[in-house]
Amino acid sequence: MAVTILAIESSCDDTSAAVVRDGYILSNLIAGQEIHRLYGGVVPELASRAHQANIVPVVDQAFIKAGVKAGDINAVAFTRGPGLLGSLLVGTSFAKGFALARKLPLIEVNHLQAHVLVHFIMKEGKEHRIPSFPFLCLLVSGGHTRVILMKDHLTMEVLGNTIDDAAGEAFDKCGKVMGFPYPAGPGIDKLAKEGNPKAFKFSKPYIKGLDFSFSGLKTSFLYLLRDHLKNDPDFIENNKADLCASLQSTIVNILISRLVKASQETGVNEIGIAGGVSANSGLRSAVMEEAANRGWNLFIPEFSFTTDNAAMIGITGYYKYLRGEFTSQDVAPLARF
Repeated sequence: MAVTILAIESSCDDTSAAVVRDGYILSNLIAGQEIHRLYGGVVPELASRAHQANIVPVVDQAFIKAGVKAGDINAVAFTRGPGLLGSLLVGTSFAKGFALARKLPLIEVNHLQAHVLVHFIMKEGKEHRIPSFPFLCLLVSGGHTRVILMKDHLTMEVLGNTIDDAAGEAFDKCGKVMGFPYPAGPGIDKLAKEGNPKAFKFSKPYIKGLDFSFSGLKTSFLYLLRDHLKNDPDFIENNKADLCASLQSTIVNILISRLVKASQETGVNEIGIAGGVSANSGLRSAVMEEAANRGWNLFIPEFSFTTDNAAMIGITGYYKYLRGEFTSQDVAPLARF
């Protein structure tokens, strides 16, 4: 019998719904929230209100695109955390209500684990490369930067974590100072292709183990701008491409060095990247180069699966369904998972 999962993702500012059947994605709809660009970052209260307006239409369209009806659903998977509590409440409440009305099992999903499992999503009529276990994944986003070892679909060990800021946050905050709209990452990535990655040097962290730190890099970047702007008020505009290229190169080097170290320490050559920053062209090029030099079996997600999306919640929910890992109706969202 086919297993059809309705998946809901609402951890931040994207409202997403997907339908996954037996590991194959049938639909994956996302409604973004442009209003946050006006404030240079996500405003939690505005995000939760937008989720309330978007959740029903997004689910409806996910059903239409998938060609299924509510009666075809076997279980409801939803993001329990981590994320913005108000946003999570909207998705959790909808999932609970939908499941309760139809007496369906509920499946809670760890948002970070789901990002890693995008590599296991399948599409009809498309050839699939799926990682073998153990699988090592660099998860890089606006809120998280981690090296994760997956021992099976649902057993996750965090080998390294950021001790302060995430890589995506470093991109966004440095980009904001240069005048880029939120999120700054895509703009920096585009302009970096025109610049010299060795034009400027920024500090790199010296941390034992596999952890990350980007607060020192941000401070170094801001100090460089401060010192040059004293003598040249147009320094940023005159050097924006080189600044972007140098910043991106530094961040990518930090990320790749930790991933290489993790592979060497674990002996794992099944390697992947995931999360919003995995869409960055500099990171993709660097990890492909390392894979060619080190014999890694490399997995890079489709661009549509790099940002927050419900398909990743659905595939995680599918594997939890197979194990019978369900949750109760009194479950509450968690800002920190």
